[in-house]
Amino acid sequence: MDIRWIDDDYAVTGQITPEDVNAIADMGFKAIVCHRPDGENASQPDFALVQAKAAELGIEIRQIAVGPTGLTADKVHAMVDALDEMPRPMLGYCRSGARSTAIYQHTHHIRG
Repeated sequence: MDIRWIDDDYAVTGQITPEDVNAIADMGFKAIVCHRPDGENASQPDFALVQAKAAELGIEIRQIAVGPTGLTADKVHAMVDALDEMPRPMLGYCRSGARSTAIYQHTHHIRG
């Protein structure tokens, strides 16, 4: 995993696997947000598998999938809700980390 910190509370990375969640927990992350839709690539694990492992380790997790249509107001508002409701530090992931970075940056227009 190539984890890149955006600020003190939020970092991003590319696709994770259920096996990665142990290391994510060991790094102190309290929440994970997936910004990738299931089935985008045949080799990616289904969100439900990552979700099950996170739940087993007590990490809150949510999927706010940003697909081919790109960021929408609904997705940005869902991310604002995640930031307001979930513990930190939080890790966002997608294929490369770009969508997870972009959606976080767009939340600042709403959250201030």
